[in-house]
Amino acid sequence: MMDKELVIIGAGPAGLAAAVRAHEEGVRDILILERDDAPGGILNQCIHNGFGLHTFREELTGPEYAQRYIEKVRELGIEIKLDTMVLDIDSERLITAVNSEDGILEIRAGAIILAMGCRERPRGALNIPGSRCAGIFTAGTAQRLVNIEGYMPGREVVILGSGDIGLIMARRMTLEGAKVKAVVELMPYSTGLKRNIVQCLDDYGIPLLLSHTITRISGKKRLESVTVSRVDDKRRPIEGTEQVIACDTLLLSVGLLPENELSRNCGVELSPVTGGPVVNESLQTNIPGIFACGNVLHVHDLVDNVSAESSLAGANAAKFLRGETSGRGIPVKATGGVRYTVPSFVNPSRVAVPLELRFRVDNVYMDSFISVYFGDVREMHTKKRILTPGEMEKVLLRPEHFAKYPDCREITVKVEAE
Repeated sequence: MMDKELVIIGAGPAGLAAAVRAHEEGVRDILILERDDAPGGILNQCIHNGFGLHTFREELTGPEYAQRYIEKVRELGIEIKLDTMVLDIDSERLITAVNSEDGILEIRAGAIILAMGCRERPRGALNIPGSRCAGIFTAGTAQRLVNIEGYMPGREVVILGSGDIGLIMARRMTLEGAKVKAVVELMPYSTGLKRNIVQCLDDYGIPLLLSHTITRISGKKRLESVTVSRVDDKRRPIEGTEQVIACDTLLLSVGLLPENELSRNCGVELSPVTGGPVVNESLQTNIPGIFACGNVLHVHDLVDNVSAESSLAGANAAKFLRGETSGRGIPVKATGGVRYTVPSFVNPSRVAVPLELRFRVDNVYMDSFISVYFGDVREMHTKKRILTPGEMEKVLLRPEHFAKYPDCREITVKVEAE
C-alpha cells in the first residue's frame, strides 16, 4: 500500500494538463497511471494539424501538441507509471492497479482525477444485417493502423458516420491512395466540425450522404459491398431507395463513449445523456475528492477545450487537498434544444471568475438565441446565426449574475426562436 496526494488516471491530453496545473498550484506528490506504453493518449495517432490554436497560439499536429505537455510533466518531475492498468477505485479513493513491474498496486489517494478518455462505438452496437466479413474497422482503429502501424486497411472505402474521426480518415485514406466512395450519415446534418467537412470532404470531392444509413453488409471472407438506404424523419430506411456501393473497407465513425466503468464501480453518478460523470463547477463528482475532465466527462470537439477544462480540474483538486470543499450547488437544467450542460451544478460562492458553462444542442438551429434563466428571469439572450450538434457551445456565468440573483434555486439553459 502506498499513499499519494493526487492520482490521475490517464496520461492523455486531459491527464497531462491536469497534472501540470495541480503542480503549479502546489501539489508535489502526484502520480499518473497510464495503461498504454507511452503518454499522449489518442493524440499520438492524430498526425494531422489543427491542434493548439487556442492553447499555444500556433498550429500543431497531435503528437506535437502532446509533446508540449509531456515535456512539461517531465520538467516538473511528475511520476508516470506506464503499462499500468487500473482495475478498481472505491468510494474511499483506494485504487487497485496492476503492471508487470510492480504486480498488484494499492494506492490510497488524497484526491483522484478521472481522465480515461473515451472509446468508439463498435459494429455490435449498430445491428446492421449482413455477414461478419473482414474489412470492417472503427475509424480510430484504422487511424492507428495507418498512422502508427503503417498498414492500409483497404483501397475502396465507405465511411458510416460523419463524426470528426470519420471525416479526418476520409481525407487520410484518400491521401494514402484509397478511393473513399461516400460518407454516410444517418442524421440530416453532419455530427463533425464544419471545418472538417470542408477540408476533408469538399476539398477532395467526397460525397456526404445525409439522412442515409447502411442497411446491409455483404461479403464472404472480405467485405464486397454495402447497401445504403435513405431514411425518413424517424430514421427508418425507406424501401426502394437502396443503392449498392462496392467496397472492400467500411470505417465506422458512429459516436464515442466515455470510458466510465471505473467511475461507475466506485459509485460516481453518470449522466444518462453524455455517459460521463455529473459534476459541479469544480468538476468534482458526487464523491468528494474525485474529479473528472476531458472526454471521460463529455466528448469534446477541440483538444484545446480538453486542456482548459483539465487545467481547471487540476486546480480544484489542489484546492480540495488544501481543505477547500464544495457541495452540489444550484442545479443547471438543460432543456429546449440543449442536450446537457457541464457543469450540472454550480456553487455561487465558488465562482470568483467567469465560469464557462459548456453544452451541445440537439439539432441544427438557424438564427436562434441561447437563453439563460436564473430562476424565472431571463438574464442572457444571445443571438446565434447557426447552432449545430457537432460544435460545442458555451456561455459565461459571472460572479455578478449570482450576486444579482442571491435566491436563485435553478439555472436553465435553452434555445429560443426569439
